[in-house]
Amino acid sequence: MTDPVRVFVVDDHPAVREGLRAFIDTYPELEHAGEAADGEAAVEAVPAARPDVVLMDLELPGIDGVAAIARLRARDPGLAVLVLTSFGSEERVIGALRAGARGYLMKEAGPSELVTAILAVARGEAVLDPKVAQAVISAAAGAPSPLDSLTPREREVLALVAEGLTNAELAERLYISPRTAGVHVSNILAKLGMSSRTEAAAWAVRSGLGVA
Repeated sequence: MTDPVRVFVVDDHPAVREGLRAFIDTYPELEHAGEAADGEAAVEAVPAARPDVVLMDLELPGIDGVAAIARLRARDPGLAVLVLTSFGSEERVIGALRAGARGYLMKEAGPSELVTAILAVARGEAVLDPKVAQAVISAAAGAPSPLDSLTPREREVLALVAEGLTNAELAERLYISPRTAGVHVSNILAKLGMSSRTEAAAWAVRSGLGVA
């Protein structure tokens, strides 16, 4: 008998997590492996839970879904991540796929579509909701850029990092807390696959952001 696919759920809404847990429990080929309410908790909990598939929302407090995917995949390149979200913009889709997601599904998908997608990504296959396929086609038609994975606020922060501002100075310039500034910088580094703000600053200058 084949072992069930272990699924870890990441979503900031308790009702959604509860619904997905109940959904998983109705299918013998699936097994609930744990859950997290934000990106930071997911990055900490997933390695210990050892799931086969992570169901990842993108709109999360603190570390967003794209950054969480990038960090999880950096730790475990073979981890299967299936995005399950309400947002299907080109920026979201391309950002998630570039971060390492193996599939992208909208929350309006039916139960059979969802279970099929989970089993598919667990087998190593790619899954893309037809509603967001145009975003991938549009991106493929143009020149890809890592900047596409960043939100407008993150691009603004990156430009200021390129100018040499510290987190405290970022916070003062953008009227945010130093902790929030630090979270933005961490998200940027994760999405760009970089290890230091110095590296990110140099790259930003080469890309035309900030000043030399």
